Amino acid sequence: MEWLNYHHLLYFYTVAREGSVKRASEVLRLAQPTLSGQIRKLEEALGERLLEREGRGLKLTPNGHLVFEYAETIFGTGQEMLSALRSSPSGRPARLVVGIADVVPKLIAYRLLETALDGKEPVQFVIQEGKMDDLVAGLAVQRFDLVLTDAPLGPQSSVKAFNHPLGRCGVGFFARADVAESLDGRFPACLDGAPMLMPAMGTRLRRSLDRWFERTNIHPRLVAEIEDAALAKVFASKGRGVFAGPMPIERDIRATYDVELVGQTDVVTEKFYAITAERRIANPIVTAIAERAKTAIFE
Repeated sequence: MEWLNYHHLLYFYTVAREGSVKRASEVLRLAQPTLSGQIRKLEEALGERLLEREGRGLKLTPNGHLVFEYAETIFGTGQEMLSALRSSPSGRPARLVVGIADVVPKLIAYRLLETALDGKEPVQFVIQEGKMDDLVAGLAVQRFDLVLTDAPLGPQSSVKAFNHPLGRCGVGFFARADVAESLDGRFPACLDGAPMLMPAMGTRLRRSLDRWFERTNIHPRLVAEIEDAALAKVFASKGRGVFAGPMPIERDIRATYDVELVGQTDVVTEKFYAITAERRIANPIVTAIAERAKTAIFE
């Protein structure tokens, strides 16, 4: 019986899906020469060329298309098997591997996941934080069951994954008591000239805040642009400025970081999504998380 090296097949599948060795090497976290060498070994084992150069990129040969189709079926079936095992009652805790985009507030992430911890069946989480692109790429190669993020996967994405909206909410503006008391006027006018801790440029919340400030003719004083939402809250707890946070966790924010609510608006909103490799969520733990989000956390 001939044996197929499935590691080599996965490398080929990823290169074919991503369209280049460079991009696939980033997804797989392998050096480009190593990746190219492994694919050559697969071609040698099969006795067929699978990829050929086309300009600066690569394209599939006719046999490459055939192998890619089989690989897609193989790895899709593997993902279904992992999901079934992780959610099956076997006396051991079900295992859920979750990727959380670093822009998602930690308290929101906890509120979303705690429903699984409070369920009847024990659950073991494996949680990794990172950039959305990296997490979704990991989802494509079955490293994650679920990715939580504040923005949907765009139609231009090369990764086959599906968006599941969890909900939306308005935002509040928070500051330490002495900073809040120093703000002049009623909300939102009191934010004009206020020391502001803003999300990083390019994030969905930052764009929404910038538009709102422009429409209301409010010009806060930018103290810092902070990518990590938790770090912005720490800055605020030390009296360094005002930050925006989702209203469903208002009480948690005030209690955890010793800050006060300056005001709130439903014009600026945050949205949250679960991204999975499945069009319809099959994992009962993920289903429970999504249902809790829609009924008990967000609008």
